Amino acid sequence: MQFTLIDRILELAPGRRIVAVKNLTLAEEYLAEHFPGFPVMPGVLMLEAITQASAWLIRITEDYAHSVLVLKSVKAVRYGSFVTPGRQLAIEAEITKASASETELRAKGAVDGVSTVSGRITMHGYNLRDREPCLESLDHDMVAALRRQFALLARQWTRANDKINGPFVDRLASVVTA
Repeated sequence: MQFTLIDRILELAPGRRIVAVKNLTLAEEYLAEHFPGFPVMPGVLMLEAITQASAWLIRITEDYAHSVLVLKSVKAVRYGSFVTPGRQLAIEAEITKASASETELRAKGAVDGVSTVSGRITMHGYNLRDREPCLESLDHDMVAALRRQFALLARQWTRANDKINGPFVDRLASVVTA
C-alpha cells in the first residue's frame, strides 16, 4: 500500500522552501487500528509526510534530475501534539545543504501552529539507469508520472497568483494546462 501524504502544495521557493498540507480524515485506513477509540496519525506517517514534502522541493529544485529520492537519515526528531481526524497538518521544509545527490533539510509539521513533528532529514537521489543502463526508459516514465502528480498538487496556481518563484512558473503553467 502506498500512502500519498501531501494533499496540496501551498508555497514553493525552489532551492529554499516548501509549504504543503495533509488533511487527515476518518477515511484513512490506518486510523481504524491506530488507536481504536482514539484515532491519531502515527508518528512514522507524520515523518513520511515531511519526507514527501521535502522530496517535492528537491524534485522541483533539481528539475527532476533524479527519478528516485529516498530518505537516507533522520536526526533530532521530536514529536509534539497528536494529529486527529478533521485536522490539517501543515508541513514546512527548508533546504540547509545540497550536493549533486544528497540534500539536507530542516522540516516540521504543525496543526493550528502547534508542533506535531520536527527534525532534520537527509534525502538521497539517484536514477535507475545509473545502476542498470537498460532502465533508462523507466526513469523517464517515473519522472513523467511525478510531473503529472505535481501538476495536481500545485493546480491552484495561476500566472496572476503564483507563489512559486523563478522561471519554473512558465513550465508549471504548461504542465497544468496540458
